[in-house]
Amino acid sequence: MAGIAAERSVEVSLFARPLAGWDTGAAALAAGAGSVVAQARGTEQLVYVLEDIRRTCEHGFRSVLVTDLGVLSVAAAMRAEGEFPAALRFKVSVQMGLANPASIRLAERTGANTYNVPTDLSLAQLAAIRQAIDIPLDIYVESPDDQGGFVRHFEIAEIVRVAAPVYLKFGLRNSPNIYPAGTHLLDTAISLARERVRRARKSRWPCSTAISPTPPAQRYPRPTWPCQSVSAPRPRNGQLRRSRCRSC
Repeated sequence: MAGIAAERSVEVSLFARPLAGWDTGAAALAAGAGSVVAQARGTEQLVYVLEDIRRTCEHGFRSVLVTDLGVLSVAAAMRAEGEFPAALRFKVSVQMGLANPASIRLAERTGANTYNVPTDLSLAQLAAIRQAIDIPLDIYVESPDDQGGFVRHFEIAEIVRVAAPVYLKFGLRNSPNIYPAGTHLLDTAISLARERVRRARKSRWPCSTAISPTPPAQRYPRPTWPCQSVSAPRPRNGQLRRSRCRSC
């Protein structure tokens, strides 16, 4: 997988596990403890997750999904000390759950390279987060059922406008959660992946025609981009900066 991705200049992110939801603890199953599921449970799981990241790097991958703030903190320190490759990227999963500018800025300062926001944040809330941080945001424009099942394809242009740089994510509503996956679910996994790609292709709109002025972005000039990008200009130190898309 790492070799195929390198040949095609595709980034592959592997989930750093295990976490409480896959462990023997009962709290992760409690109705009021949903946030516990994605946390590293005890010192043992903290070590297991860090070793999982180490194995990921040894196999040639340079991007991991992280859900636990403590894991992020230690892993970022190990990267800074040279124990992990300097090119390793930490993509914070939606399961971390931080949902306001102050908390997401804390994740950025801790070492996050991208942050996946909760699936239900409004355009105004996304714009406020963008003003507080510099790292790209991962934003579901269609989220899995266990993350709300929201379909926001029609908001893509405005999401790009107020929150760029962004990675637009396509989960699938009305589809099974197949994790942990295996060969017994291979056909299902392939079908889900193909459908995500199909929907992503259908949602690629020309930026110059798909964007309309909407608060709070109406104070920025309408961008004209040469490509179907996922970036937009935003102010920095009083200056407008033109961002570029991830593909050009």
